[in-house]
Amino acid sequence: MKKLGFIFRETLGNRIKEHLKGTNSVFIVNYSKLTSFDMSQLRQALKGSRASLYVTKNTVAKRALKESGFEPLANMLEGPCGMVFIQDEPVSASKALCDFSKDHENLKLAGGCLGEKILAAKDIEALAKLPSKEALRAQVVIGLKSPINGLVMVLKGNLRKLVFCLEQIKQKKSG
Repeated sequence: MKKLGFIFRETLGNRIKEHLKGTNSVFIVNYSKLTSFDMSQLRQALKGSRASLYVTKNTVAKRALKESGFEPLANMLEGPCGMVFIQDEPVSASKALCDFSKDHENLKLAGGCLGEKILAAKDIEALAKLPSKEALRAQVVIGLKSPINGLVMVLKGNLRKLVFCLEQIKQKKSG
């Protein structure tokens, strides 16, 4: 018969594995000396970017990460750590984390992964400086629209010149 503590740790480990299967990005944060109110604010900030903060014992998290093939992330767990599981785009979650860490010095970015790529804290900060997905889409549309506008203007210019030339010929013949 299994002991209650073992069953509890096993359940927590299985939850972490499930979160890892349902996400493509995970960030590790150190939340040393943050109050429970600060943690609630952080969770609310992350909820808006479709990310969730999960806190558990490091031994449980390390075991789950190693069993799921995320061993480099397991090495980042030192001290009171939390894992941020991201369901949508990682840019908005990294912005939320960086903005929150500016106001709360005790929140430190340890690293994470983006797909198969392992990220350091500076990589997450660089990711936070990128424009959002909507802004990037707008830039692409503008970039695609610009050559078409240029072509239209060139064609309009040639038509204007033709009309101007015909008008000059008309005035010359009538005058």
